[in-house]
Amino acid sequence: MSWLWLLFSITSEVTATVSLRAASTTTQRWWWAPVVLGYLSAFAFLAKTLEAGMPVGIAYGIWTSVGIVVVALLGRAIWKDPLNRRMAAGIGLVVAGVALVELGA
Repeated sequence: MSWLWLLFSITSEVTATVSLRAASTTTQRWWWAPVVLGYLSAFAFLAKTLEAGMPVGIAYGIWTSVGIVVVALLGRAIWKDPLNRRMAAGIGLVVAGVALVELGA
């Protein structure tokens, strides 16, 4: 069950972050609702993940690394944010580092 809570947490955090970009680049104030709700639910689901027994280092590492990858890809797809080879390599290193932490657990 901890993996399901973590998936919900990641989805909420990514939604909030993408909405934050939209809220900061438009005058439409309704974008702030998914920002606030997304971050609140992300932390609530992360707490449920930890309550279900996932170690904090594993949960937080996966949460942040998946968030980085998905937000970077969505930023590129939606807003044409830069994503060059060096940035992609950095993302790969983050993912590799979290994988090493996971394997060590």
